[in-house]
Amino acid sequence: MTRSIPRSPAAPVPGKVWLVGAGPGDPELLTVRATRLLAAADVVLHDDLVTPAILGLAGSQALLINVGKRCGRKSITQEQIHAMLIDLARRGLSVVRLQSGDPLLFGRAGEEIHALTSAGIEFEIVPGITAAFAAAAALRTSLTDRHTSSGVVLSTGHHADDAQEIPQHPLTRVVYMPGRDLAPAAARLRAEGAPPSLPCVIVSRAGRPDQQIQRTTLADLPNLAPGPAPAILLAGEIFREASLEEALAEPVTSHASEQPEAGPSL
Repeated sequence: MTRSIPRSPAAPVPGKVWLVGAGPGDPELLTVRATRLLAAADVVLHDDLVTPAILGLAGSQALLINVGKRCGRKSITQEQIHAMLIDLARRGLSVVRLQSGDPLLFGRAGEEIHALTSAGIEFEIVPGITAAFAAAAALRTSLTDRHTSSGVVLSTGHHADDAQEIPQHPLTRVVYMPGRDLAPAAARLRAEGAPPSLPCVIVSRAGRPDQQIQRTTLADLPNLAPGPAPAILLAGEIFREASLEEALAEPVTSHASEQPEAGPSL
């Protein structure tokens, strides 16, 4: 029997969207949080590459909608996906936007974050295991080694149709274990040609209840006292726009309320 999206009530309670990483395809590699959200969601908008085994973890109440764009075939535009996310959330539904791998890496999460923020829709992001890590695990090979490889470069073979019309921005830099003295890390970035105005972010204890985020620029990075370990340094033009989005966004909801509340019956 075909399930339909319910009509909007007279005064719908604003819903919420979760941007969730489905990982490389094995349901056992999902995060516990992603599994809980799938079981409780009213609607799941998923990519083509999300496996049936993972979709099978959605609750019986969930409406599954394939919004995949694969190998140049586009059954739905990105703008239509934005409109669906906003409309479903405004109907008071809990919506999981399920993407293979990690939603923040080579996906369209940046555009979806902008659309949700502009529409005043509350959202959270649940990271997933990206394919590079799953592939390295299958090879039983480390991606880094203190003797032979001190870094990893992740890139994509696909480009936007209008890529030649937009300026090429510097790569996003991610520095693990930058240390308490950030001057050496800043010097390395300057040596690579990064400008003094480059946005930099230190995230201390990422993903934990006591997570701390400090924003600065490359010029002021040496003067920053990072929060407690473990900490990670992120630098790139992408964080300039992200800081503006953050200023417009709702305060982050605590993990205690991460499970979607029951919405209208589907």
